[in-house]
Amino acid sequence: MTHNEGQVVGVVLAAGGGRRLGGRPKALLVHRGRPLVEHAVAVLRAAGVARVHVVLGAAAGDVREAARLEDCVVVENAAWAEGMGGSLRAGIESAGAMGAGAVLVALVDQPGVGTEAVRRVLEAYEGEESLVSAAYDGVRGHPVLFGAAHWAGVTASATGDRGARAYLKAHTVRLVECGDVAEAYDIDVEADLGRLE
Repeated sequence: MTHNEGQVVGVVLAAGGGRRLGGRPKALLVHRGRPLVEHAVAVLRAAGVARVHVVLGAAAGDVREAARLEDCVVVENAAWAEGMGGSLRAGIESAGAMGAGAVLVALVDQPGVGTEAVRRVLEAYEGEESLVSAAYDGVRGHPVLFGAAHWAGVTASATGDRGARAYLKAHTVRLVECGDVAEAYDIDVEADLGRLE
């Protein structure tokens, strides 16, 4: 039981339609014998995030059928095609309704970001003012932890595919170096599929 147990809710952004992957939803790509969305949830749980919300969009029904998400809160973002911003807003709203002190946001298409990187970001949580991001050789990446004090600003600026980029640029973010334990590549195009195991 850590000091942040229960305060930090994990949010997996898994709504993308995989447009550059021929329309295959990223959540259903198979990694280590199971859908990528299941892998992402398992990583958060192994790092100590007890409550996990998964934001689905593209082929949400198929994802619900194929992936074992029974211990998660599943949030469907009907407007997923508008970009990551809407999914981020949906995840924050869902976590906020459960009284979370912070959300730790992870991307479904980054299987190289494992348990240790998530744990480092989680351990940097100090309260509702926390704004923490994993960094890879000094460059900000995911996961990102947003304390509740930042939610209104993040949701106001999260439009289209920008997510929280503008908000993070305008604020002081505590960077936690994770380049020694994780790789922050995305599974975006056909050539990236070789990185799945």
